[in-house]
Amino acid sequence: MPTTRISPLTEPLQEPLAGHMAKLLPPGMPAPQLFLSVARNAGLFGFLVDSGLIGPTGLLDRRVLPRDLRETVILRTCVATCNDYEFNLHVQTISARMGLSPTQIADLRAAQPSDKLWPASLLAVIQLVDAVVRRTVDDATYARARMHFSEEFLIEITQLAGLYVGVAMLVALIRPQLDTYQVSPGGGTA
Repeated sequence: MPTTRISPLTEPLQEPLAGHMAKLLPPGMPAPQLFLSVARNAGLFGFLVDSGLIGPTGLLDRRVLPRDLRETVILRTCVATCNDYEFNLHVQTISARMGLSPTQIADLRAAQPSDKLWPASLLAVIQLVDAVVRRTVDDATYARARMHFSEEFLIEITQLAGLYVGVAMLVALIRPQLDTYQVSPGGGTA
């Protein structure tokens, strides 16, 4: 694995960063390498947390999108942007809690996810994510997604995907080492 370009801060963190990190993570969970690297810009990191842009379940979780839909958008955006770091982080920490099965998670890496594993609405959103990341949303893709989701949801889905494209850009810049968490049978970290 390539060398990290922007080294993560070492824990324990000093205030106010420790307080910001505590808002994001369960007690005792080490901070993800990406968080610790982004926290080198303490002002930006504090703003992201205080504004609610980043929270315990990731970016832009206004509790509007159903959890499985939201996690599908995030993981498929990671696949579309070749962001193995963030995909790995989500799978280890929250994907199961958000309602995705191990089989569905693995299937999100397929060029054409299986129509046997996904409801039509989530297949439509997977196709939409692929298209918005490429910035080539054709009318058929839009119409398929619109059959299942309101305009408001489509805007939220697209904004969420866009934010995770930004995460992929940070990962490309920073090159964080993969985080390793012990995943409990219930899908949380231990």
